[in-house]
Amino acid sequence: MKETTSPPTLADFSQTVQALAAALGATPAGLAGGLLEMLDRLDALVCIKEVATGAYVHANARMAQLFGRSAAAMLGARDAELMEPAQASTIRAAEQAALALAVPTASELRLERGGERREFNVSRIGIARTDGGTPRHVLSVWAELTSAHQRDLQLQQALKQLEQQQVAVEAQRRETQDPSLRDSATGLYQRMHFDDQLRREVDLSSREHREFALVSIALDPPTGAAKAFGDEARARVLEALGRLLRGNTRAMDASCRLDEARFAVLLSGVGLATAHSRMEGLRRQCATQIVVLEGRDLAFTVSMGVASFPHTAHTEEALMQAADLALGEAQRRGGNHVALASIRFELGAT
Repeated sequence: MKETTSPPTLADFSQTVQALAAALGATPAGLAGGLLEMLDRLDALVCIKEVATGAYVHANARMAQLFGRSAAAMLGARDAELMEPAQASTIRAAEQAALALAVPTASELRLERGGERREFNVSRIGIARTDGGTPRHVLSVWAELTSAHQRDLQLQQALKQLEQQQVAVEAQRRETQDPSLRDSATGLYQRMHFDDQLRREVDLSSREHREFALVSIALDPPTGAAKAFGDEARARVLEALGRLLRGNTRAMDASCRLDEARFAVLLSGVGLATAHSRMEGLRRQCATQIVVLEGRDLAFTVSMGVASFPHTAHTEEALMQAADLALGEAQRRGGNHVALASIRFELGAT
């Protein structure tokens, strides 16, 4: 039977403090004072209140500053004097709940102060008494979340603006592209045009005894937000991949959408090592590209197989097969990988 470990209780923490103080040759009061000072240095808001009356018996400078008072003026004050009745009731209920438990509690709190909304994560725990009786006081530590939440909101707004810009760019591209020549989803060449380009490149390279590279590409399976949004997310990722492929090819190169799931890039006059280096750079761009939908980042990665003519194949069909085999190897390695096709060595007759 599997044993379960219970969370430490207030009594456990008290015994730990006493044991630690004894080991250090310090008093529990001295240790507690040091901890309170460290909380001050961490910019935490700290207070201790008598729950029965709701009166503050301790408040550090940052807690007092929140309510526009000095630390001394906070002593004996009650929340009903410091904030709206509904907010005071919420805090009072949380403190009573914390007092009834023997473990720390945590909750989020929102306050309106001076026309500004402030947000906090509040941890509370009842303070043990020397006579072993029921605790009457609660220690509360407030960590402000306002700035962090504002940064998150600003990031979401920036992502939405980026999303709008991406949508506008793709809309303009669709309006100007030739639908018979390019795929509407990605802006890449259609299969027919790519096949013509590949044939011309094979003929040219055979006549001039030079090499070129062919890259077979596939999107890796979606995860996270891309998987949750389904077809809409896939369309947005295809647009992004199309932009990256177009942006990483020269006028003499060709990038194409072969079918629903596969893509290809023809790199004219480029050897296997150079092609691998360029595609590795493209792979990293894909992995770090920000593509947004409804304020969420649709992270995506690709797998690639790189082959070259004539080192890995001597015909169009063999070259495509070599690139596809290398792509399969990249996918077997877990995706987000660039694999090279094997170079064939032929023995001449003797």
